[in-house]
Amino acid sequence: MATGEMKLELIQVPVSDVDRAKSFYVKKVGFNDDHDHRVNDEIRFVQLTPPGSACSIALTTGAHEMKPGSLEGLQLVVEDADAARKELAERGVEVSEVQDFPWGRFVFFKDPDGNGWALQALNSPLRP
Repeated sequence: MATGEMKLELIQVPVSDVDRAKSFYVKKVGFNDDHDHRVNDEIRFVQLTPPGSACSIALTTGAHEMKPGSLEGLQLVVEDADAARKELAERGVEVSEVQDFPWGRFVFFKDPDGNGWALQALNSPLRP
């Protein structure tokens, strides 16, 4: 590619209540709280990063026209789907049962607005 490397650094996640979403992602899912900045009365920017990830999410108000809860297919890779599911459930996240596919083991959950996430364990052996 003529422009060199391209790295995905930030994904905006549309939410209706930034404080509620921030609490969910930090306290229940375990994301790092990078920063929270209010630009003015209409624009607020909160950046959160999953542990070990080079890509962050932004919870914003007034910066885009996406409807809260409109994202699907956000995916995090974990080492162990069962352990990740257990930890999230213990933190109060409504999570699916672990689902086995030929390409990995998955756990699914939604944030308070309905944005859909998947946890994928790439190298976990499939159950018989």
